[in-house]
This record gives sequence, structure tokens and C-alpha cells, in this order.
Amino acid sequence: MRLLHEYYDALSVMQRDTPEAIRKIIDDPCSDLWLAYLEENAVGCVVLRTLGSIPFAGECKRLYVQPMARGHRIADKLLDAQEDFARSKGLRWIYLDSYDDLEVAIALYRKRGYVSCERYNDNPQATVFLRKRIAPRS
Repeated sequence: MRLLHEYYDALSVMQRDTPEAIRKIIDDPCSDLWLAYLEENAVGCVVLRTLGSIPFAGECKRLYVQPMARGHRIADKLLDAQEDFARSKGLRWIYLDSYDDLEVAIALYRKRGYVSCERYNDNPQATVFLRKRIAPRS
């Protein structure tokens, strides 16, 4: 939870997950949370949760890498793990929201194949909505 609190504070997130909400995500067989480590210290995280409103879709949440750990492609590795997991669960899409000020994050998502889409949630802070088609396993 430490990394999630750092994420919330760094981005001034208004809608914060409770420990119970995180447990519910982790308990869902098509959702999960990943942590990245450098020298035995957790330095990054990302969450995938099922999107009940969109069939065969999940939502990328809370991608965060501590500033001192950036530059090691940790965000890419976390997203790789998330996409592999989504694919293994039969998901076809990963959605995410962000906001305009997070230009570096948005550039990363676009580089990874995320494209603009319609608003899919009621997050009051979100101004950017993206999705990526996840190819099925061959």
C-alpha cells in the first residue's frame, strides 16, 4: 500500500482505493496487482481490474514508478506483465484514464499502442481516455 499512497500523493488523486477495494481487485481472477523491485525494494506498481461495463476488458490503474527508480524501463516491464496476464485471462482490451499534465505517461502509453477512446468512467480528474487491443495468445 505504500507505493499506492505515494502515487495518490504525487498525483493528488481524489478517488483513492481503500484496502478493501484493493483486496476485492486482487480476489477477482481477471484482476491483479504487480510490484517491481530494485535491490529488494518495491519501487513500482500497476493494477489491472476487470471493467464490468465493457465485455472482455480490463482497466490499467495506478501505474507508478518512484522517481529514483525511473530510467530502468520498469513501467514497460510492469505493463508487459499486465498485458500478458490480461491476454491469459481472455481479455481483449485494456482501458486507462489519465490527465493532460502527465505527458510522459501518455507518451509511454501511446508508444505501447494505446489510442484515444470515448470516456468510459466517471473519474472527475481524468481528461484523457485510452485503450489498447490485446491480441489473443497464438
